Amino acid sequence: MLRFDNPCADTMAVSEFPAMLAHYMRRIRASAAGVASEIGMSREAVNNWRNGDSLPSRKHREKLLHCASYLRLSEQETNGLLAAVGFEAEFPAEIVPKSIGASAAVLQAFDRLQQLRPYSILMLLTQAHIGQPPEREAMLAEARRRFGAESVLHLQPPYSLNADASAYFSALAQQCGFEGVSSNYAFEMALARRIQARGKLFCLVSRFEQGDPAQRDVLAGILRSLSEMHSGKLVLLICGGKALSDLKYQGGDLSLLNIATSEEWPEPTLGDIKILAERRGFTQVDCVRALQIAGGHPLLLEPALCALAEAAEISDEALIQALASSTPLWQSILPLLANPAQRAAVTKRLASQRLAPAQPYILDPLLRSLYWANLIAVRRGAEGAWLEWRCEVIRRAGMLVLGAEDCPP
Repeated sequence: MLRFDNPCADTMAVSEFPAMLAHYMRRIRASAAGVASEIGMSREAVNNWRNGDSLPSRKHREKLLHCASYLRLSEQETNGLLAAVGFEAEFPAEIVPKSIGASAAVLQAFDRLQQLRPYSILMLLTQAHIGQPPEREAMLAEARRRFGAESVLHLQPPYSLNADASAYFSALAQQCGFEGVSSNYAFEMALARRIQARGKLFCLVSRFEQGDPAQRDVLAGILRSLSEMHSGKLVLLICGGKALSDLKYQGGDLSLLNIATSEEWPEPTLGDIKILAERRGFTQVDCVRALQIAGGHPLLLEPALCALAEAAEISDEALIQALASSTPLWQSILPLLANPAQRAAVTKRLASQRLAPAQPYILDPLLRSLYWANLIAVRRGAEGAWLEWRCEVIRRAGMLVLGAEDCPP
């Protein structure tokens, strides 16, 4: 029988709290024993909460706060868990100004950052043509809203492979407003002083993998060292693609990215396409067809919508053929056909829509290159997650490029 340890809890709280607690525990794979040990209660008591056999009483509010911290809940989630048993909120309610216009994906990334313990480091991976970072201005605006304008930095490592340590870290220092910095040591000390002065510092790092690998590794070491020294005070959002993913999995035990959490930018949805459609007058029917035929590829969505707007009666086959001749798409494919061996491997892969089971890190070099070039994607179905050509347009374009290469001059 259900025991009401908290007499203030209403019927809604009775139904919601166990499910919420169970969800948050599953999210980080926390055991009842682990939660119990952290908050100083018995495993049986935690199981009773999770199973809905009892609810926290008023004297358990502090223990519930410790539980929320252990489960890495955001401030909003913590307030929700407290409210589910009739407790007052711990954190002030946040209102997102409409003028910022942050997308759901941007807000989700920042919420995830606030949950990370002990190191607030999120590595945001994006395939080609999406942007690194995507929605940069919205991200910076959201960071300023959450952390304050004076506590937000944006680092963009120099692209040049010839930049020595002095030039590399001087450029980063200028982006941060640091004066008199001309070495990696001086940059580290200046960044440490900024953290100590502000209490919490947010840093967006764009295209982290570009530039001189040696200097990048030094920067990684500095950021890791400061993250460990000032746990919870340095919040890092690092954006990149293939090279950044390689660093995470191939960087070794001392890599900065070894302690970072990685996530990929979500696939475009019909809602995203509608934003573009509203500006250009496209119909919802056009949006649905364009998203399906383009497979969500950024280079193909707008051309597909324009083609549908000009000729609503165009068949799917005719539209696929037209998009397969897209110049930007050919520019994405040609670098992957650098030598006869690669051409042969791509030709073999083009024979099938489904390529291989999806993995956390794609070991096959060709598939890894195709994935980060945004030519293939992870598709989930009844048989699990598989790597597939993003859409028939891309597979057809690959055949056209190979056919053109095989033609005599």
